[in-house]
Amino acid sequence: MNSLQAPRAVLMVRPHQFTPNAETAADNAFQTDPKRGNTSAHALAEFDGAVARLRAHGVRVHVFDDTGAQTPDSVFPNNWISTHSGGQVALYPMYAPSRRRERRADVLDMLKVRYRVENIIDYSGLEQDDLFLEGTGAMVLDHIGRIAYTAKSNRADPLILERFATHFSYEPIMFDAVDPEGRAIYHTNVLMCVATNFALIGLSLISDPDRRATVVRRLEETGRDVIELSFDQIASFAGNAIELTGSNGHILVLSTTALNSLNADQKARIERHATLVPVDVPTIEHAGGSARCMIASIHLTARPRAGEK
Repeated sequence: MNSLQAPRAVLMVRPHQFTPNAETAADNAFQTDPKRGNTSAHALAEFDGAVARLRAHGVRVHVFDDTGAQTPDSVFPNNWISTHSGGQVALYPMYAPSRRRERRADVLDMLKVRYRVENIIDYSGLEQDDLFLEGTGAMVLDHIGRIAYTAKSNRADPLILERFATHFSYEPIMFDAVDPEGRAIYHTNVLMCVATNFALIGLSLISDPDRRATVVRRLEETGRDVIELSFDQIASFAGNAIELTGSNGHILVLSTTALNSLNADQKARIERHATLVPVDVPTIEHAGGSARCMIASIHLTARPRAGEK
């Protein structure tokens, strides 16, 4: 089974002080007001339920606690770090100042101990030049075809994308994507998900027909069944899913909100390739991200542990 696209291990950050981030609301149209008390407690319970669900399916989950009140989006670590085969790690420049505080050395220390890390490429200093590329939120990576799909936004600068593509040997495919109100889609990973044998994508939101055709062509050339999502499904976070490898094969992790938005044909096409694994995170979704945003996938080679060969 090819698990290059679908890793067996992930990193997640438990949010003890969760709240939608007022600093990011201006360009994240997916953020909404929770309109209920104990938001932090609800988010914490949802997070723990999601971790338990992944572990029940055989995914190795490394959990770090965030107890600070100055990092409201810490539950979304995929934006500041990514890992890659060959022992490569990247750190990214973040658009909102509050999000820059999410980067943490203890995560890197754990990765070095538990996995083979050969090189860390740190782009975060480019924040001083107002250049941003928010990790696998800004980019949706095809690890098999070596393609970095990227929607243009405040959080995805073409200059850094080119640097990333050069460093990690990816083909960058950048395009404009807007919602029905004409607002830029803030992160590519709410627009699309690339799995081993299929892709979920809101094609109608890619505004240029030629670029839209290019995206479809590259997905099909790399062997994907392209499953189109409507804007309503994108708004329900159906594109914000991630394929992982569990104890019984590939799983597609998505929120219950996302799952409930899919029709029977879409579910059947996905289930030809992966088991649908919903996690219930409605409070966390008020922050403008969903299941995929909560998961930083680990594509590194694990070091043998005591008693293992």
